[in-house]
Amino acid sequence: MSNLMNQARLKVLKARDDLISDLLNEAKQRLARVVKDSARYQALLDGLILQGLYQLLEAKVVIRCRKQDLPLVKASVQKSLPLYKAATKREIEVIIDQETFLAPEIAGGVEMYNGDGKIKVSNTLESRLDLIAQQMMPEIRVALFGANSNRKFLD
Repeated sequence: MSNLMNQARLKVLKARDDLISDLLNEAKQRLARVVKDSARYQALLDGLILQGLYQLLEAKVVIRCRKQDLPLVKASVQKSLPLYKAATKREIEVIIDQETFLAPEIAGGVEMYNGDGKIKVSNTLESRLDLIAQQMMPEIRVALFGANSNRKFLD
């Protein structure tokens, strides 16, 4: 009886995990819609690049993007540099890598590296979705399956 109950519990947990995986896959597919609205995507790129510059705080930064995003990234860098310099009082050299691009299956966003390439900030849309999904997993589970009755503390 105990083995049967354990197997049933594992089946329920597996079904829940499959549902959450399907939900995250659907969200990844919807990321392509954000890129199609060029005004929204331009504003998003502006924020991602500025945030990456703040995270790195380096004198030289290399940015990689998708090939089709190259003009948008150039415009975003031009907008972000004065904001970065005003906030940090530092000079920065930004190089947009025009030889190595992100994989075409990536929905959008940028990857940023310090001058020697040892530090990487991944601000692609997929990496941001993974980050937020990991942080919000308890809320996602409660929204989909309700509160866990076995849980005593909610801190």
